[in-house]
Amino acid sequence: MAIYEITANNLKKVPETSFAAEGIKERDDIQRLLRDQIDVLVPGTLVIAEEFGEWEESKRRIDLLAIDEDANLVVIELKRTEDGGHMELQALRYAAMVSTLTFDKVVEIYGNFLKKSGHDIDPAARILEFLDWEEPLEDAFAQDTKIVLASKEFSKELTTTVIWLNQRGLDIRCIRMSPYKDGNKVLLDIQTVIPLPEAEDYQVKIREKQQKERIARESFKDYTKYDVIFPDRSTGALPKRRAAFAMVKYLCDKGVSPEAINKVLSWRGNGLWRSVDGHVKSEVFYTLAMDAASAGGSSFEPRRWYYSDNELVQFNDKTYAFTKMWGQKTERAMQELLEAFPDKGVSFKVVND
Repeated sequence: MAIYEITANNLKKVPETSFAAEGIKERDDIQRLLRDQIDVLVPGTLVIAEEFGEWEESKRRIDLLAIDEDANLVVIELKRTEDGGHMELQALRYAAMVSTLTFDKVVEIYGNFLKKSGHDIDPAARILEFLDWEEPLEDAFAQDTKIVLASKEFSKELTTTVIWLNQRGLDIRCIRMSPYKDGNKVLLDIQTVIPLPEAEDYQVKIREKQQKERIARESFKDYTKYDVIFPDRSTGALPKRRAAFAMVKYLCDKGVSPEAINKVLSWRGNGLWRSVDGHVKSEVFYTLAMDAASAGGSSFEPRRWYYSDNELVQFNDKTYAFTKMWGQKTERAMQELLEAFPDKGVSFKVVND
């Protein structure tokens, strides 16, 4: 970005400078000025504390703590550095720490701030006036905690992190503060870079849509648990994929081959098993599976397979790992296995926690 002065004959570029070059300090200058004119940075916000750190076992302090017109808390972090450092991680800690503040506690915090600032103002009355409330509404107060990061510049790592967090329901803004030198004057260009102002409404809608979709996916997840019963014991309540594995492992231990299980569950495709030659333990299995993938075979992602020493199945001259990537038809699969191998004495039942 650049700022130009319009003259009679041309556009004259105003040179950009840095806070350090102009002797402008982070706390004594930037923070002090924004504290008294926070609308320049975050319109519709009331600063209630500066250098706030009223929590145990922590020397960290929030640069500015505020509330917005919707009664949400706002954590404001300021940096004069060129890339913003790791301010997003710091701000997340602060947001978590203040998220439980009540109306009465905020009144107390604001009262202390006003006294230090030399203002003889009733903190409760000022907050109620700002929120346009006739009386405190505790159930509506501090329902969310927002974050504002203001810096001369932001690194790609920081902006990528902020975008990712915003997509998952957080509300974080990145505001660029760029100083320019115009003769003896220092000018400050303030630009919101995340979210882009022209795309903010769209991004909010997208975030809300993604949140609803995640909630919907969670609501449709199958959390049913199963007790797999063997002739001499039972497993107790197990999640579906662990229950399926327990049944399959038992059947294999009793002489049923992985190929026979594959045949019964043919509708599951060929992804039930991953095998290597020889009878091997987990470490060797991993090495051989990765070598096979490197040689052009199917990729091997360890988290997708049961392949610890006590989970591997050894049959004939091969060692097999069973998949963890189970679908929506656990009961059907287990029922078909019981019907295919009735002599093994296995059963199962749904467990309601």
